[in-house]
This record gives sequence, C-alpha cells and structure tokens, in this order.
Amino acid sequence: MINRPSVNEIIKKLDKLISLPIYSIDPKALKEYEDEYFGKKCQKSKEMIDIAKTRIPGGVQHNLAFNYPFPLVFTKANKNKLTDIDGNEYYDFLQAGGPTVLGSNPPEVREKVEEFLKESNPSTGLFHEYEYKLANFICENFPSVEMFRMLGSGTEACMGAIRIARLATKKKHVLKMGGAYHGWSDQLAYGIRVPGSKFTQAHGVPRKIFRYTDEFFPGDLKSLESKLRAKSFKGGTAAVMIEPVGPESGTRPISEEFLRGARELCDKYGALLIFDEVVTGFRLSVNGAQGYFNVSPDLTIFGKVIAGGYPGAGGIGGKKEYMKYLAAGLEAGVKKALVGGTLAATPISCIAGYYTMKSIKETNACEKAAEIGDYLIDGLNKLIDKYSLPFVAFNQGSICHLETVGTMHFSINWSKPWTIPNVLKETSLRKKEMEHMGAAYMAEGLVTLAGSRLYTNAEYTKEDIDDALSRFDRVFSHVVQIGETK
Repeated sequence: MINRPSVNEIIKKLDKLISLPIYSIDPKALKEYEDEYFGKKCQKSKEMIDIAKTRIPGGVQHNLAFNYPFPLVFTKANKNKLTDIDGNEYYDFLQAGGPTVLGSNPPEVREKVEEFLKESNPSTGLFHEYEYKLANFICENFPSVEMFRMLGSGTEACMGAIRIARLATKKKHVLKMGGAYHGWSDQLAYGIRVPGSKFTQAHGVPRKIFRYTDEFFPGDLKSLESKLRAKSFKGGTAAVMIEPVGPESGTRPISEEFLRGARELCDKYGALLIFDEVVTGFRLSVNGAQGYFNVSPDLTIFGKVIAGGYPGAGGIGGKKEYMKYLAAGLEAGVKKALVGGTLAATPISCIAGYYTMKSIKETNACEKAAEIGDYLIDGLNKLIDKYSLPFVAFNQGSICHLETVGTMHFSINWSKPWTIPNVLKETSLRKKEMEHMGAAYMAEGLVTLAGSRLYTNAEYTKEDIDDALSRFDRVFSHVVQIGETK
C-alpha cells in the first residue's frame, strides 16, 4: 500500500525544510569517516579510480555513481546487498536506479538468460519470440497500452513519444513539469531538477532548440492550463509529459487530483497526455502508477524494470491509433516517427524483462517492496523525531525519499530576477551537504541515490531494515546545524 499521508502535508514540510538553516553531518565526523573508512578500508577503490580517470572522464561512466570523496568500485550485487572491491558489504538502496524490484541478480531470471546464451548470440537484429511475449505482457497489465515498441533507453522512448504526439495531433509544442527528468535529449534537457531552471543546465544545446519546449510548475493545474492556453494561440500543444508521482520519481510529490485534472486539460486542449513510467512501471504496481491512480494516459514511457536490470530498457506503449506511427520496417504508408536502435529489443533484454515482470506479478513483489518501504520510512521518521531534525522522509511504495536539505524543492522565478542568485547559492550549498550526508551513509554501509533517494525490493526483511536504521541512527547522531540561522 502506498504511504502518502498527504501531498500537501509533505509539501509544507519541504517548504519548512528549505526555510531553515542547513543541518548536515558534523565536519569533524565527516573527516573521521573520510580518514577511517574511505582512507583505510577503500584503498583498492581509490587506486582503481585514479587509474580509470586517465581514460574515463571523471573516472566513472554512470551518473548514479556516488563520487564523494571518491567513487567506490563494486564487484558484486545480489539480492539487497552490494560488495566493493575491498570486500566491504553494503545495503543496496540504490538498486541500479530502480529496475531491481525482485532484488539484484534473481536466479529465476539469470537462468533463463544463460539458457538462451548457450544457443544464440546476444543479438541478431531479427525477430525473436520474446519480443512478442514481453509486449503482450505489458499490454495485458496496462489497460491504456494496446501496442508496445521497445527501444534502447528511457531517453530514446521520450524522444519517440514526442514525435508520435506531433504526428498524431499535428501540433508542435511540448509541455513538461518543471524539475522533471525525461532523459537527456536536446528538446527535453529543459527545466531539469529545479523548476524554472529552463535551459540553464542544457550546456551544449543551442537555445533555439527549446522553441517548442516549455515547463509548468509541478502539481499546479492553473500553471498547466495557463501554458496550454498560451500555446493554443501559437499552433497548439502536442504533448504534456508527466512523471505520475511527481518530478524526480516523486521527490516533489504531486496529488492524484492533479493527475485527473491534467487528463481533463489535455482532452480540453487536444494534447496527448504522456506518463513517464520509467521508474513507476512494474515498481509502484504491476499496472504502474496509471493503474494505481486509475488515470489513463495516451502514451506511456517504459524503462528500467522492463528489462529486469539488463541492458536495453526503454519503450513506448499506447493505443493503436498512436502506435501506428511506430510501425517497423521500410514499407510505405502512414508517416512514421523516426526511431531505431541496433541493440533495441535484444533477446536478452526481452527474456530478462519478461521473466522479471512475470515473477514480480506472481510473487506480489511490488506489494512486498512497498511494505518494506513503509517500514523504512516509519523508522526514519522516528529517528528524525528522536534527534529533532527538520528532515523529511516519505515514500510512494518502494520509492523512498529522505530529504535532508531539500535541494530539489527550490524553484527559480524569472519574474523576480533579484531572487535568482540566492536560489543558486542555496542549492549549491545544499547539494554539497547532500553529498556529505551520502558519504556518511556509505561509510555506514548504506548505498543511496545521491544521499536522498532509496529504493527497496522484495528481498528486504524487517530485520534488514532494523539493521539499516541503526546505521542511519549513527549518522543522524552526528548531524549539526551548518551555517547561520536565517
């Protein structure tokens, strides 16, 4: 059961958090973690990263890697645990960014992949039966999805969905929720992480690219309708893109009422409603967020879970009237959205995805992971109360949030330009302290996503969480006020 006490209540707590001075790990305690843990127990990681930096920019290939004081090198991932190259063991709350609802390296999936690899090359570029099995399973569990096209990543799927929307509506503008991440394609590298940030994080992308891209304020129907109305005089809006639990996997949560209102507004203005379910699909429930909230989009973006943590996780699903624009092949006919990918829908990704989703449904893995998510958040809130901290802990099922600095709750208001420098200063300071907290968690054997997001899976037990909470307790005991009182 999803644990949403009240979206408004959570927002109020987040508002209060960013109005207060920063609370973070005591610099003395951080120095001890750096010296005693990272300095003495992670030497092989440090040596390998130093070598990797000579060939890899920054030393790592993945944006999810935690880099303070330096990235750790991991060699094993099983169930709910990670092991680094020095032999240190950790509770895995990163979960590869969300795809491993069953836990890492489930044997029932791995064995099916190994069985296939004994008979075939990992990819052929030709049709394989599991392309159908995976597509059919998704269609059977997502009522809004009549057809499914697999791609190589969520970024590719978002790009394709925009093209479908423009072909279907014959309109050009795309609206996205401020702060949301829909991949790193040129047109969607806009308003990322901080609402109102517009093009400021899109380095290397010409501003003219964003001629038809705009953002609206998270969870605000008036803001959305204002944008839709304005675009209606400029050719109209093709698509409204939404993460159905809110930007950044619900870091800034939105209400069910907003989703219903967005559906009505899209119908009113003739725009396609696109749900980005890269994280929530087969994690929040086997029917995704749309099934949980009973709000149907026109198109759905898939990723992560649909390949079970294996490479090549991306796809678009929707009604036949829209999906016809994705028909594969070279024959003439309806104008088709240009998509592709040599390694999209490989037998490996389809086999792994099919058996992952099948097992998730058969074992009630979403519900089990969500129950553990509730238990974790309840425990974190007790610790927050114990130490009288302003932190905010909440969850949407197995998607858990521990906001210690509230970096993503800030927003930029271009109508009040004099406030922008302070917002940029605050977010920079708070991001640094978020990294410090993340390093402290890591030293206590807790791997998180950027020190603020935690994913649970069906392999976690309450005993595991109790142990993890004792580690969070040790970190919280070292938290002090950083900087001056406002």
